[in-house]
Amino acid sequence: MTCNVGKTDKIIRVIAAAAIAVLGFYFKSWWGLLAIIPLLTAFIGFCPLYVPLKISTLTKKKTE
Repeated sequence: MTCNVGKTDKIIRVIAAAAIAVLGFYFKSWWGLLAIIPLLTAFIGFCPLYVPLKISTLTKKKTE
């Protein structure tokens, strides 16, 4: 399992998770628990959906 989530992507995922959680709490809905998914993928740095789509938001390091 290699990391495929970059820094900007992680920030967006944490903000989205916070928004989902707040909306779930505001509307008193269990759907707010879906905030766990983007939060978890942000913290571990791996998104399983990116694998079949061959996406990586990590920046490439220059080799000299």
